[in-house]
Amino acid sequence: MLEGSCQTFVSDCQVRAAAELISHAWDPVVLSALRLGPTRRKELLTTIAGVSDKVLTQALQRLQARGLVVRDNSADQASTHTGAVYRLSKLGESFTNGPLAQLAQWAAENQDDLVGRSAT
Repeated sequence: MLEGSCQTFVSDCQVRAAAELISHAWDPVVLSALRLGPTRRKELLTTIAGVSDKVLTQALQRLQARGLVVRDNSADQASTHTGAVYRLSKLGESFTNGPLAQLAQWAAENQDDLVGRSAT
């Protein structure tokens, strides 16, 4: 943690701002799916098992508003595919390949303990 930041843990603390990036259950999943490269919404629906169309749309809107995802309407016009393509922004790449990847690694390494404790 940065020296001198959030010493009093105020409401606008950087830790809170970072935690809000993963506060919605599907947002980190969408970001992880977009790590594979630019993707159309319909492809994301297929790739992300269990997400509804409405929930995916809301997640993409939230992630765009936070500057983590970019919607490109003009991508691949020569293609027979229609619809916008979503991709990670530079900020999204930084977050997804950095803290989010580390969090996923930590969860994988501690999965047994996390699963065992969730029942208590």
